[in-house]
Amino acid sequence: MLKQQLQLKLSQKLSPQQIQLMKLMQLSTLDFEQRLQYEIEQNPALEKGKEIKDQDDNTLNNEFEEDFSDSEDVNIDNYLTDDEVPNYKLNSKNYTNEEDEKTIPISGEIGFHQLLKNQISSLILNKKETLIAEFIIGSIDDSGYIRRSKQDLIDDLAFTQNIFIEEKELSNILKKVQSLDPPGIGSNSLKECLSIQLSRKPASIPQIMASKIINEGFDLFSKKHFDKLKEKFDVNEDLLKDGLREIEKLNPKPGGALSGIIQNNHIVPDFILKIENDSLLVSINNRNAPELHISNSYMDMMKGYKESKTKNKSQKQAIQFIKQKLDSAQWFIDAIKQRHQTLLKTINAIVDFQKDFLLSGDENLIKPMILKDIAEKIDMDISTISRVANSKYLETPYGTKLLKSFFSESLKNNLGEEVSTLEIKNILKELIDNEDKKHPLPDIVLSNNLKEKGYKVARRTIAKYREQLGFSVARLRKKL
Repeated sequence: MLKQQLQLKLSQKLSPQQIQLMKLMQLSTLDFEQRLQYEIEQNPALEKGKEIKDQDDNTLNNEFEEDFSDSEDVNIDNYLTDDEVPNYKLNSKNYTNEEDEKTIPISGEIGFHQLLKNQISSLILNKKETLIAEFIIGSIDDSGYIRRSKQDLIDDLAFTQNIFIEEKELSNILKKVQSLDPPGIGSNSLKECLSIQLSRKPASIPQIMASKIINEGFDLFSKKHFDKLKEKFDVNEDLLKDGLREIEKLNPKPGGALSGIIQNNHIVPDFILKIENDSLLVSINNRNAPELHISNSYMDMMKGYKESKTKNKSQKQAIQFIKQKLDSAQWFIDAIKQRHQTLLKTINAIVDFQKDFLLSGDENLIKPMILKDIAEKIDMDISTISRVANSKYLETPYGTKLLKSFFSESLKNNLGEEVSTLEIKNILKELIDNEDKKHPLPDIVLSNNLKEKGYKVARRTIAKYREQLGFSVARLRKKL
């Protein structure tokens, strides 16, 4: 049965400009440069470089809201006015000089898996075995391990490569892949990885002892039960230490030896901080950012259309295309301008909040600061502050730091003063670094030590901070 209904709905939608601004806001310097280049390539109405002005220059007025989807004439006067050109340039007194280096460092190394495939030629394999070896290499993760069972590999070879083999044949080829460099590549487990690395070392007493520990006492070794290892192998403490030192030289993630080379991530600071006469001066790093303006040739086309006495259908279609590109170019320039204003406003608020730390470099002077503090200070939304802080770097006299690292929760000490959790983590790290490795401190003891220093921190919080600092539990930190 058909019904007629009247429904009233209120909804909020983001405009294209707002969406574009949010995307630009969270880009780092390198990503922003790439985004600029992409936009210039895609939009012929957007040009870089200094604009050459004529005496009769006419410009774009951004106050237009008409929809030209129909075949109506475009109001050219909305685009052509006698006002001065609103020339927004990326370089100004807030940004770096034009003499700054304008090159982006590029990593030219080949990939981790390609390095392994290049070594296949040193193996004695036929065409079928070469394909299988390449498939096995493609299944190795960034740590250097194969996390899948042999049966899964056999099934995938059959379905994706139309290659049918037995498990024995796969095992033989896998052993040959495991003979590639670095040692331990293509292992199924940590035990196998360490065992392969030890087997390729020259024979010595420490090497034999280490091989016994891994191959025959891996469970006891992983649980740090050193007394039981001495009893199992009937060796003294010195010989066991020699074996453990040999194991410490091994690489538990052999893939990292290669992937670390190729992942050449260059950090380009988004902001630059300088100290002059005990004053903090912060600027936006605009290296490689061009000056942008609306294309004069497109403006000439608009003028030509206005002055033309005959306007056919093809001309109307062309002028609507021009109108679309002009709109897009102006929106992009406005979004960049707003982005830079927001970035400057946010970084100045952060620098002012952490002034004591930035003037001295003493991390104990970092104040507790959350996103809400900065958002309220500059009257912006928390999500905007998060986008700015999440992937931006600040170059300081004490090193390049991620903006996110300036934000931390607060805890109260025994004097009732609010202190940053970063300060507590630094003290916790110092306690663990200086502990007796034969008898490492459990979390409850660390909590009591902090309490003696004036910081009341629960054991569960200690465990959380310890994990964030990359320390294992006390049992796994134990050493002979």
